[in-house]
Amino acid sequence: MQSKSFHLDLHVLGPLLALIVLIITGAMINENFLSSGNITNVLARSAFIGIIAVGMTFVITSGGLDLSVGSMAAFIAGLMILVMNSILPSMGVSVATILVGVAVALGAGLVAGVINGLLVTRARIEPFIVTLGTMGIYRSLVTWLADGGTLSLDFGLRSLYRPVYYDGLFGITWPIIVFALVAILAEVVMRHTAFGRHCAAIGSNEQVARYSAVSVDGVRTATYVLLGLLVGVATILYVPRLGSASAATGVLWELEAIAAVIIGGTMLRGGFGRVWGTVVGVLILSLIGNILNLTDLVSPYLNGAIQGVIIILAVVLQREKRPAR
Repeated sequence: MQSKSFHLDLHVLGPLLALIVLIITGAMINENFLSSGNITNVLARSAFIGIIAVGMTFVITSGGLDLSVGSMAAFIAGLMILVMNSILPSMGVSVATILVGVAVALGAGLVAGVINGLLVTRARIEPFIVTLGTMGIYRSLVTWLADGGTLSLDFGLRSLYRPVYYDGLFGITWPIIVFALVAILAEVVMRHTAFGRHCAAIGSNEQVARYSAVSVDGVRTATYVLLGLLVGVATILYVPRLGSASAATGVLWELEAIAAVIIGGTMLRGGFGRVWGTVVGVLILSLIGNILNLTDLVSPYLNGAIQGVIIILAVVLQREKRPAR
């Protein structure tokens, strides 16, 4: 009995221990690893994936999956830029112009989430197939909008919008602050609301959830809508970083988001979700990439391969009993 208890605790603490090991390794490899500049850079870059991964946690917990988030982000970024550039002559370089772009991003994310959710719940198509299809659609659309090149935000608007990524409060940039707020709210929702409990119930056993008067289709659709909105939020914070969008924007974001969720302890087959674990998973992936950039031991171009291996190992480990909450 003691062995079983230790195993469960190790499963819960595993991601935290891995994070600590990575921090120690990074500090030993490069003296600049723990500098405030490097830490801020890592956290800011991880915020985009982190915000998306938080939404992905709800989708996967309810037994779903979304492969379209990276392409969706690219499409939303391109649409934002096109709309803001198009209204620039009439509205000028102003906060109002940027707010219109923000509204477009949130609206597009909402619509994209609704489409994915309804195709899964009403059309009864497997989430893998639905989101694989929309992934191709969104990636093609942004390529078409950019005419095969790059969509660039007007220089004046870019200068006005730039502080949304680079500025913040007390030395903490806005992407990090927003990521923290999203994670805290999501943890509360997952742990202490009916919606979070219903997500876990549906992922654990859909038929039992139906017999328990849970609105399975409504809750599952809501998870995709939530994810779509969070993709919109992440895109709003991402656009001022480079001020552009292309077919290369958001590539492999879906892989990183799913990897972070699984590393954090959320069950890939559904039924159990851990938002704080997802946050730890995001930090682990970001630190791996950062360490690869700071050392010549392994090429940073292998980052995607390493993430793929981590996903496979995490799923293999999940074949054992589900962890306790």
